[in-house]
Amino acid sequence: MDVSRRLGILVFFAVPAIIGGGILYGFFHSYAPVFVYEIILILVAGGFASK
Repeated sequence: MDVSRRLGILVFFAVPAIIGGGILYGFFHSYAPVFVYEIILILVAGGFASK
């Protein structure tokens, strides 16, 4: 997999990270669920980018 495809995958996962993090903070008014969501998203994005 070339570098441009890996960067595309990471950009693709950046949008849900920003928007989803805001939605979670809006629901829970705490950063703990946001951090858990971000860590899960990072692991999934890393899994896709490592293939």
